[in-house]
Amino acid sequence: MVKVFGYGMFIGCLLLSLSVAAENTVDDPEVKNPDPWEGVNRVTHKFNDVTDRILLKPVAKGYKKVVPDQVQFRVGRFFSNLDEISNATNNVLQGKFKYGATSLGRFVLNSTIGVVGLFDPAADFGLAAHEEDFGQTFRVWGIPKGPYLVIPFLGPSTVTDTVARPFDSRLGPLRYYYPVDHRNILYGINLIDARASFLSAESAVFGDRYLFYREAYLQRRDYLANDGQVKDDFDDF
Repeated sequence: MVKVFGYGMFIGCLLLSLSVAAENTVDDPEVKNPDPWEGVNRVTHKFNDVTDRILLKPVAKGYKKVVPDQVQFRVGRFFSNLDEISNATNNVLQGKFKYGATSLGRFVLNSTIGVVGLFDPAADFGLAAHEEDFGQTFRVWGIPKGPYLVIPFLGPSTVTDTVARPFDSRLGPLRYYYPVDHRNILYGINLIDARASFLSAESAVFGDRYLFYREAYLQRRDYLANDGQVKDDFDDF
């Protein structure tokens, strides 16, 4: 475990160094280019888009059509509850100890009284969700988000968020669920359910799909990293 963690830290530092270097290799030193690898990213985006249209989207549509809405809602609740472990850990790492305790309390209550997360009794006790991940934690620690990066099959990301993925993965309870074939089935259900939840939002996509997804992702990540505190452009007036 120590060896794996050390290797992960080495890769993380290497990629983050690349991130910082790429952020500064722009024509105007006063302007940071968020997407210096746009050419490659567009190719990967196109590959992901075609793969999604051929494989994942049809399955998600079938799932949406066959599975009752209430069941879909409970499935989403189940997987969201598993994320509370990551939420608790990252809140603590960011110094938000109260939120960390809240997330842990949510996991315990919803996993027991809430029947493995299918229900949310924690909300009735006033325990609100505070979603955090290692990508946000790195930002809080002062690590730059790095250039925009489209990952094959996984979609929009940044260099820092990409480095953070393995750390988040190790906090997921499903990773330690056996037998492996049962675990993979649950991973598949989670993927399909998540894809189905975005079907209705696709009608909002317009113009250049690549630019739309890039800007939506970057703005959303900035919003989360700043806990919803958005700078008002008129503050200086």
